[in-house]
Order: sequence, then C-alpha cells, then structure tokens
Amino acid sequence: MATRIERIEGGLLGLLIGDALGVPYEFKPPEQVPAQSEIEFQPPPAYLRSHTSVEPGTWSDDGAQALCLLESLLHCGQLDAEDFAQRMLRWLDFGHLAVDGHVFDVGRQTCTALSAIRAGQSALNAASRAESANGNGALMRVLPLALWHRGSDAELVRDARASSLPTHAHLRSQLCCALYCLWARRTLEGATDPWTRAVTALREITAHDRGATREIDEAIQPDAPPEHPGSGYVVDTLRSARALIQRHGSYEQVVRAAITLGHDTDTTAAVVGGIAGVREGSSAIPQRWRQGLRGQELLGPLLEGLLRSAHPRAD
Repeated sequence: MATRIERIEGGLLGLLIGDALGVPYEFKPPEQVPAQSEIEFQPPPAYLRSHTSVEPGTWSDDGAQALCLLESLLHCGQLDAEDFAQRMLRWLDFGHLAVDGHVFDVGRQTCTALSAIRAGQSALNAASRAESANGNGALMRVLPLALWHRGSDAELVRDARASSLPTHAHLRSQLCCALYCLWARRTLEGATDPWTRAVTALREITAHDRGATREIDEAIQPDAPPEHPGSGYVVDTLRSARALIQRHGSYEQVVRAAITLGHDTDTTAAVVGGIAGVREGSSAIPQRWRQGLRGQELLGPLLEGLLRSAHPRAD
C-alpha cells in the first residue's frame, strides 16, 4: 500500500503526466482519438496531433498554473490569491513554470482575467461572475492546494474557493474546486468511498449558504453523470473524473480512458490523473511516463518542497 508521501507525490505527478499525455489529442472528437491502448506521449505514426510545435511529454497551461499555485503556497505559507495571480501573470507573460518557457493553449476566461489583473485589478475582482463563465480553468490547477493543506475541511473549502477567484469567480466554479479538494483529501486519507464523503462534507460546510446549496443540488448534482463527457465545462469535467475513477482501476487505464472521451483531453486527464495518482501512489504511474515527462528541472524543487511540508493533518 502506498504511503502518504507516495500518494502526495503521485497526485502531483499524476496531474502533470495526465495533462502532458492529453496534449497531442486535445480538441479532437472521440472518434478521432486513437484506440486506448495506443495513447502515449508520442501518438501513433501519421496521427495528426494537436499542438504540433510542442514536444511530446510537455505539460500545458494546466500543469504550469498548478505549479504556480504550489510555488505560491510554499512561498507564502498560505493561500494568497494576489500572490498566486501574479505568478500566473508571470507564466502568461514570460513563460514562468512552462516547459521551455513556451506558453500555449491559454483559456479565454483566464486570459481575460489575467489581463485585468495586469491592468491593476484586484485578483479577487478580476474574473467574470457570469454563469456562462464556468470553464474548467480553475479546477484543473487546484490539486496542489489539497496536497499541501493542513487546515480543517472548512478552511480547505474556503481556500479552494479563493483559489478559483482570480480567473473563474462564479460560485459554481468555486464549489467544484472545493469538492475536488475534499475528494482528493478523502482519497489521500484512504477513506472508503471518498467521493461520497467529500460531497457530504461540502454539504455540511455550506449548509448555511442557500446559494451554495442550490448550486450543489441544481447545477453540480454530484451524483449525476456528465452531460457532455470530456467537455471544458467545469461540472462535466468533475463528473467525468468521478465516472472514470469508478470504472477503471490503474492510473494508466484511468488517464487513457479520459483521453478517449475527446475534446478537452489534457484537462480531463489532468483532473482525473491527479486523483488516480493520489489513490495509487507515484510508483503506480508507468515508469516510461515518469521518465518521459519534460520540465523535470522546474518540477523537482517544487515537488521537494511539497514533500518536505507533508505531515499528518491534526484535526
């Protein structure tokens, strides 16, 4: 059985490798994705891959922003939305924590919000709060918070919601980030049925908030299947991850199955890959993918800092 340290390492590696694995297949409908057994960093010969200028094994905006969040947490010792936003702005403008300094595949909502922050807007007020602004750009990067966090469940929910605000400020996005972090925490703890326990905890924490309760019951609907599997809608991404975890055993099976859903392949695989990595530990991730992941010089110090900070949570 994997140790806590191996599960934390597995979560971060699982996110980054899932992201990188999905990059060559992004935007493709399911019928244009190779067979599950053929999905690798390097697609099959003659396959017309997405992002042709990107070397196989490279994480995208998902991984870079997740590392920006981790870097901010390690530097500040707490969730500081302003500091986090400035690090994301350094990523967008200068390639900070992007492999080769190459920024590609920037989400529209993220770009608009970071442009507002660049112009002087507070990170807490820069993003749209419109219901239509519920892409998965905050969900894809939030896992490091759950791996690093040592506070109570309520504090984790508070910080997960705040981490969404710089780019995705609608309550639905905030709550999806919170539910995902609780799911990751319960998985890290080795709980039986971590998803159900996470949903129960979120309902209890938000019971006093009618708006949050309504979002959970009517929009997120945690027990419903995804309406559009593999899409970039935050609720579909979260539900797709839950369905994949329930249906597939190994890390390799989970992330490959995520990519066969098509569409937003890198983010679906990053989100579910993070949970699968936490569940199974780093040694369960295929060695060829761990070795083939590019950007190790960027990842190494941050992973070391995360593992150094890890210790059992006191309730």
